[in-house]
Amino acid sequence: MSDSRSLSYAEAGVDITAGYKAVELMKKHIARTVTPGVFSDVGGFGGLFKLPTGMSQPVLVSGTDGVGTKLKLAFILDKHDTVGIDCVAMCVNDVICCGAKPLFFLDYIACGKNVPERIEQIVKGVCDGCVRSDAALIGGETAEMPGFYPENEYDLAGFAVGIVDKEKIVDKTKMKAGDVLIAMPSTGVHSNGFSLVRKVFGVGTNDITRPVAELGGKSLGETLLTPTAIYVRPILALLEEVGVFGISHITGGGFYENIPRSIPDGLGAVIEERAVKTPPIFALIEKAGKISRRDMFNTFNMGVGMTVVVRKTDADRALSILKANGADAYILGEIAESEDKAVLK
Repeated sequence: MSDSRSLSYAEAGVDITAGYKAVELMKKHIARTVTPGVFSDVGGFGGLFKLPTGMSQPVLVSGTDGVGTKLKLAFILDKHDTVGIDCVAMCVNDVICCGAKPLFFLDYIACGKNVPERIEQIVKGVCDGCVRSDAALIGGETAEMPGFYPENEYDLAGFAVGIVDKEKIVDKTKMKAGDVLIAMPSTGVHSNGFSLVRKVFGVGTNDITRPVAELGGKSLGETLLTPTAIYVRPILALLEEVGVFGISHITGGGFYENIPRSIPDGLGAVIEERAVKTPPIFALIEKAGKISRRDMFNTFNMGVGMTVVVRKTDADRALSILKANGADAYILGEIAESEDKAVLK
């Protein structure tokens, strides 16, 4: 009810009416994400979604994640309209690794004080990410938690559900020596390793708003806050045309943790380090933090946000499809018989 209020709750630091205002402000953004499967309006107790038809054995695939300490930069820069993209990306990029098309998304925002205009900006980013993923935002929660979070801080997490026909699930057991590993570029650091990034650059104490020549005149803050790339459309387009035998989302743990997750025992990805197209921000992190090359590749994506494995005979076609769908992909290495699942040379 629009006139619902509790003076006692407000005195404790929770403004119910601010929550209502935030919902009203975000409705226009949520409307952009509506897809044919949406079966409920914003404001109910649960989000309803009709499953698509036409699959012989539909399998649901779920993923959940947050934005992590990258949010500290949003607080410092007072810029809140992109971290929602990160939240969606971290979930749907995981779901797509199974070959699943994202269907819908839900978000959770916990804050010290509900400022409706700030919540709107956060949700705008979430909706931007959903639009890029062709997924619907069908629900969420904003929790005002005074005394638990500082007034001007919040946490953001999300949950995505996708669907894939069982026979089309990406099957790494069919991978073989001689297959090609293709890289899809990242937009930068994405949403991983920010505890180390903040330590290296003294985020919170040093100025991150001044232009940096090595970053093309952009500030450190602007560069680091660049949202995570979403790979749903290029990957789905690729899966329609080419056999894919492994997909890895390169997140925390970098190459050494994530690429092996999509490779079966007895095989490994052999990568020429010089083949990796690494944005300047990583050189700054490495130099400022005096971080070893192995630790860099074991912490950050180093410019590679996603990898896919295809047959060598399909490599050129795969590259063409990915590029036609917005991913400037390139060959990163090949699959070989190996006890080590990720080898950088």
